[in-house]
Amino acid sequence: MTPLPHAHGGPPLQAVLRSAPEDFVVDELQDLKPDGDGDHAWLLVRKRGANTDWVARELARYAGAKPVDVGYAGLKDRDAVTTQVFTVHLPGRVDPDWSAFPHDNVRILEQHRHRRKLKRGALQGNRFALTLRQIQGDRDAAERVLQAIASEGVPNYFGEQRFGLGGANIARAEAMFAGRRVDRHTRSLLLSAARSQLFNAVLAERVRLSNWNRALDGEIWSLAGSRSWFGPEPYTDALAQRLAAFDIHPSGPLWGRGELPTTGEARTLELGVLEAYATLREGLERAGLEQDRRPLRLRPRNLTWDWPAGDVLTLRFELPPGTYATVIARELAVT
Repeated sequence: MTPLPHAHGGPPLQAVLRSAPEDFVVDELQDLKPDGDGDHAWLLVRKRGANTDWVARELARYAGAKPVDVGYAGLKDRDAVTTQVFTVHLPGRVDPDWSAFPHDNVRILEQHRHRRKLKRGALQGNRFALTLRQIQGDRDAAERVLQAIASEGVPNYFGEQRFGLGGANIARAEAMFAGRRVDRHTRSLLLSAARSQLFNAVLAERVRLSNWNRALDGEIWSLAGSRSWFGPEPYTDALAQRLAAFDIHPSGPLWGRGELPTTGEARTLELGVLEAYATLREGLERAGLEQDRRPLRLRPRNLTWDWPAGDVLTLRFELPPGTYATVIARELAVT
């Protein structure tokens, strides 16, 4: 895959990330509180070095339920220590002894009863603590990049994990669009990878042109904290103030059927970049996806950092759902 350009002059550090799962800690920000009664077990789970789907299947197996009866809001990193909520549908049944769950790398921190299955996307975001070790490079330059990230944000790329090992999911998506049969789960992964590739290509061009965080003529605006978007409309002082306040963001395409909503300069740029991706565009359209948009920039909330040792740096921040902590780290360090 083509390397994605950086927004803040390139990473000033080299470092090791994930030397142990404890160097990548993720806590789900969940506003769903357990009801205290109902047909579902509500479980706050901490896992270490485990895949979310695997944990869900093991919870179902232990409870004598089906995998489809387990709900969770989002996938969490495998090579990490993560905390998130699961629900397990147990109608008319008592809970098993969750304290005896037979996996040392999974711990049930809380258990309650709840009335509804937890749906995908039903979270406020995630809190991260990333520790970079064996750091080499310019510490003063790193401080300047961190200040830039805090004030300006970073390009909101889809992270490399979206594309599979070595980016192989793009070739697999092309094969699927050419007629190769895949199961439903794989189809969903490959459609997401194809869409993400097109978005990243447009965003990369706007980073190269240094306009990823400002308005183009014909811009479509993403509303912060939601999946809503609007425009195009004339660029006014009011829009400029909202852009500066991070209330709105320039957006890029999540490709699908229908008319590309941008006009003018923004539309010309997007169509020019995506001309080279006819196979992916046409495959996504045939699959029935509709045109959507995603913000081009991402600013971490409550970003702090400290240096526990001269060659160790810890970053703490919060991100909204569907975004990637690794795009914060990549602006700072080659890992």
